[in-house]
Amino acid sequence: MADFSVYFWGVRGSLPACGPETQRSGGHTSMVEMRCGEHVLMFDAGTAAKIAGDSLDERGVRQVDVFFSHFHYDHIIGLPFLLFALGRDVRVDLWSGHLNGPWTTRELIARFMAPPFFPVTPGDVKSKLDYHDFEPGDTLKPAEGVSVRTIRLNHPGGAVGYRVFYDGRSAAYLTDVEHEGSEVDPALAEFLKGADLAIYDAAYTDKELPSCRGYGHSTWQHAVKLAKAAEVKRFALFHHCLDRTDEQLDAIERSAKAQYPGMFAARAGVTVTL
Repeated sequence: MADFSVYFWGVRGSLPACGPETQRSGGHTSMVEMRCGEHVLMFDAGTAAKIAGDSLDERGVRQVDVFFSHFHYDHIIGLPFLLFALGRDVRVDLWSGHLNGPWTTRELIARFMAPPFFPVTPGDVKSKLDYHDFEPGDTLKPAEGVSVRTIRLNHPGGAVGYRVFYDGRSAAYLTDVEHEGSEVDPALAEFLKGADLAIYDAAYTDKELPSCRGYGHSTWQHAVKLAKAAEVKRFALFHHCLDRTDEQLDAIERSAKAQYPGMFAARAGVTVTL
């Protein structure tokens, strides 16, 4: 079988989490790499983007697709450093779904990579940039044999979830999504049905959620319900609260595994082979 693997560059949300209490799980914000044979797909560009870009360059990667869940800072802050780590002969395809705003992918990145927010612009990047716009619900074809389904997520300003299909297997990336009520959203359960791996926002616990309603995030307990409803083989708890310690994540992981054996807490530096 062709290689299909998922690598976690960053697993935190909102802000990076630095210090000895988060070293094992990692402190960088959201960024996930999926390797589909020779094809490299990146999801979001958090604070690990510089080291991710250096790794791509060292591996001789000459084409990469970057898919954005949305454009909140913790998901895009590293993008300029990713782009500047790549050489002149590299092609970077940048994808985003139309959410609550009139701007295209090209316009959003141009607004972000511009003074006074950043000193250089996309025009200063050596690699070749191609921009792609889509509507949530579209199916994307970034490379031969790779298919990406999309879905709109419940998050302030909107967000997009992705499910990648390659060589008879699939992995989904659904971060920054808030569930409503106690029941599983049937559309999300259907979107994830039978996936080999799902990566899902579990920033909070059920006890914490009432004081965080409207922030656009879910809980690990709801993730367990979703995993059961969708019959996902492996399910990664993701977008950890910035002050969640390694010990607290260990405890959450144990509780989640006791209810669904395929559950685990995403940690930076870990590869999952499908």
